[in-house]
Amino acid sequence: MELVLDFGNTRVKLALFEGEETVLEQDLAGLSPEELVRFLGEYPGIDASILSSVITLPEEIGKILSSRTFFIRLDENTPVPVINRYTTPSSLGKDRLAAAVGGASLFPSRDVLVITAGTALTFDFVNAAGEYIGGSISPGMQMRFRALHTFTDRLPLLSFREPVGLAGDSTDDSILSGVVNGMAAEIAGIAAAYGSKYPGLQVILSGGDLNYFVKRLKISIFARPNIVVYGLRKILAFNVNHPR
Repeated sequence: MELVLDFGNTRVKLALFEGEETVLEQDLAGLSPEELVRFLGEYPGIDASILSSVITLPEEIGKILSSRTFFIRLDENTPVPVINRYTTPSSLGKDRLAAAVGGASLFPSRDVLVITAGTALTFDFVNAAGEYIGGSISPGMQMRFRALHTFTDRLPLLSFREPVGLAGDSTDDSILSGVVNGMAAEIAGIAAAYGSKYPGLQVILSGGDLNYFVKRLKISIFARPNIVVYGLRKILAFNVNHPR
């Protein structure tokens, strides 16, 4: 079995794979070294693992995994099944790279745009030749709500709720419309810009806020929850099959 750990800014995604089959998926508030040891004890068949983190972790986490499994800690030097054309690979978010790998794996030999709506709203493009070109980053939904509250004197701090109208008839509804409809328009507009340049483009939408936008978008998309976890599993399998 293969273990995938993705430590994000606020949550930890844990997934267990048996070949292409997902055995287990968990969304955790955190994962301590002690909890990891207990988990490995519960699943003694784990023989390979990959760790991706955008936060600082205790070194013991990596030591535990490397002592018990074939272990990959994703960084800019990790071999991946795409050609990375990013000019500053050391600053590339590991979640963005994994999402790009996931998209390219789902649709090989296609131009693919992976859109992830989470803490940030990210766009990552892989061309039909399997080259990761890059993309763009803008604030995610909660970041936009917080920014409007933090950088003004009187605007309230909101979070998503239904319904979301086009013309808000109160300050709360105006903020809600601006954030949610603005993000939907951004997603559709950037996808259309890529589509005009790359006919036949496949657009993938993922991320924690995925469901807020699927019904609002009038473009053809492939919704794939946890594209980052899927991409990490593909990177792990690539390294198992092509060890350094």
